[in-house]
Amino acid sequence: MNNVSFEAKPIDILQAYYRSINGVFDRDFPSEPPKYYNFTGNMTSIDVTSAKGTKVTMLNYGESVEIVFQGTNLLAEMNHPIHLHGFSFYLVGTGKGNFNNVTDPKSYNLIDPPEINTVALPKSGWAAIRFVADNPGVWFIHCHLERHSSWGMDTVLIVRNGKTRATSMRPPPASLPSCS
Repeated sequence: MNNVSFEAKPIDILQAYYRSINGVFDRDFPSEPPKYYNFTGNMTSIDVTSAKGTKVTMLNYGESVEIVFQGTNLLAEMNHPIHLHGFSFYLVGTGKGNFNNVTDPKSYNLIDPPEINTVALPKSGWAAIRFVADNPGVWFIHCHLERHSSWGMDTVLIVRNGKTRATSMRPPPASLPSCS
């Protein structure tokens, strides 16, 4: 995602975030691809080698979030079921070809968009989702095709605590055995 292939670490990100363990993840997931090209065109002459890393996106509690997923012709054009843990979201738009951030938002359904937790990213197309980051914690977002997830087609969103106890991440239960 955004030309970064996710690499899992031996320590899980939830534990690292909750316990403030440094060196497990980076907070610099790019907000857009490093370069733009015809994502749905012939990609044989373009170097699309992705960086590898454990990069997360940090969100403030209550922040309005829009994510646009762009399908590509990398390896093979196909649909991707993209799933976000911890949230339902609104599918505000889909389209064929490359997303245009000037013209495509004009066609968004902002009246009665479907509320879902998995979106079918169309083959050689795009899908735009919106949600409010109101569930503090560490949340995985990934392609539901397991092979793609194993290749790094996933990332993590961390929603920071709000200002009250009710809007903050709960501690693990005292009876929860630790992992070893």
